[in-house]
Amino acid sequence: MSASGRGETTDDLLAALLDGMDAALCAFDADGVITHWNREAERILGWTAAEAVGRRGFAGWAVREADAPDVETRLMSAQDAPGRQVHEFALLTKDGGRVLVRTQSAGVPGADGKPAGVYCAFSEVHAQIDLERSIALSEALMDDASWGVVLVDVDLRPAVVNAHAARAFGTGRTALLGRPLGELLSQGVEELEGALQHVLAEGAPPAPVELWVSVRTPEGDRRRCWRCGFLRLASPLAEEPVPLGVGWLFQDITEARQVELDAAQLRFRSNQMYRAGRAAAECEDPAEAAAVRLEFALAGFADHVLVDLAVGERLVRAAEAPSGAPLPLLPGPGAIPVRYEDGHPALRALDRIGPVRVSAPRTEGTAPAWAAARHWPEGVAHALCTVLRSRGRSLGVLTFLRGPSRPAFERADSLYAEEIASRVASDLAATTTTAP
Repeated sequence: MSASGRGETTDDLLAALLDGMDAALCAFDADGVITHWNREAERILGWTAAEAVGRRGFAGWAVREADAPDVETRLMSAQDAPGRQVHEFALLTKDGGRVLVRTQSAGVPGADGKPAGVYCAFSEVHAQIDLERSIALSEALMDDASWGVVLVDVDLRPAVVNAHAARAFGTGRTALLGRPLGELLSQGVEELEGALQHVLAEGAPPAPVELWVSVRTPEGDRRRCWRCGFLRLASPLAEEPVPLGVGWLFQDITEARQVELDAAQLRFRSNQMYRAGRAAAECEDPAEAAAVRLEFALAGFADHVLVDLAVGERLVRAAEAPSGAPLPLLPGPGAIPVRYEDGHPALRALDRIGPVRVSAPRTEGTAPAWAAARHWPEGVAHALCTVLRSRGRSLGVLTFLRGPSRPAFERADSLYAEEIASRVASDLAATTTTAP
């Protein structure tokens, strides 16, 4: 290719690059004559490149005559100043209007290193302010926001995390980047990923979503309730919206929700106790009254209940629910004791005259063997044993059992179980069929 051909190709490439810019750009030679004028400059001011290139300065056409000397001085001073200079002034449009623009200008050195001209990029002030506000908002959200902000990519992995979100996950900001959500959450990850996928496919939900999750931390799992908002992120540079990921904002509302749940649970349990008392009062047989109380106690509290009564120094299985058999089945004189080994939770509760809570190890596959070794139904993962006490005597042990899909028993559950046990024990103490 000839030298002239290479020069034409270079000029064409430069023109294409200038016209493809989002910012308006013009350039001046050392004498202040306009040498370049791109399409964005034409869009803002209305003057075409053919009308602008070759003019000396802006005087009389793009700037008022009275303002021209000041504008030219500020623009051309960039030749002799290091770095970029930022100015604001009013330019004239082709139809006679005025546009306030913000310019960034810098000198262009020649081959000999001496000033050869100035290039000037400019945009409408309101557009620039909008951009700066967007950038400022992004930086504030990433640094100082009082709620968690996570930008999740299309593979559902954190790409940007603010300081608040990092504290919520109990780790550093960089430690979260690129990790699957399943490594960060032990529970609730399916719901969260489902919400993120919905946003990518359908857009943001109309209202915030509340999610209960368990966060993996070095100190163990932490159960949290997060109020979440989601925004689908799309590239502004593409002709059609291209998803970049999801903006996920969340606040920790665990304490407020826990107070509400505790209050609701207390109301439900108080109502159950009241209904059980009313139903038990209609029973002629005290043993039947005890059975009624246990049926009411199971609702929403446990999956199974066992009644082990003390016969001498032994514990005999008197009842089990749900089992399909009438409850309770009080043991006769020849009943076979339950073969509880030393250290069994029921025996420990009997010794300490207080509740004992236990749960199966988290190691996968240990729950069935763990339950069988304690003579509990298959699938049990959590147990709460409390003593049946009446008039200073221990009549036996009441054991509530839960499966692995339910949470472990807590202190509030122990208090509820003790209240149930005291009422059941009163009924059992009144029956004349209890074995001696």
